[in-house]
Amino acid sequence: MKLVYTDVAIEDLKRLRAFIAVHNPPSATRMAAELIGRIGLLPDFPEMGTPVELAPVPGSIRDIVFGRYVVRYSVHVSAVIILRVWHSLEGER
Repeated sequence: MKLVYTDVAIEDLKRLRAFIAVHNPPSATRMAAELIGRIGLLPDFPEMGTPVELAPVPGSIRDIVFGRYVVRYSVHVSAVIILRVWHSLEGER
């Protein structure tokens, strides 16, 4: 199964890393690498997230929490698509 990031998800990751880098560049690098590594598990375990209740098709969109970060993604036959990424203190996107 393929892993695909939307342009919005890529911008989310850049924004989160830049925010942390202002105060702690090594931490920003570490956080980004860890988050991307964990997201990389989703093609092998696409059902590990929690279904989003308001998804148009039940179970088609899921959220998974890695530490303080929420990753929203959709599961398809041949791909997992990363839709958004945010810090839990930012609220739902």
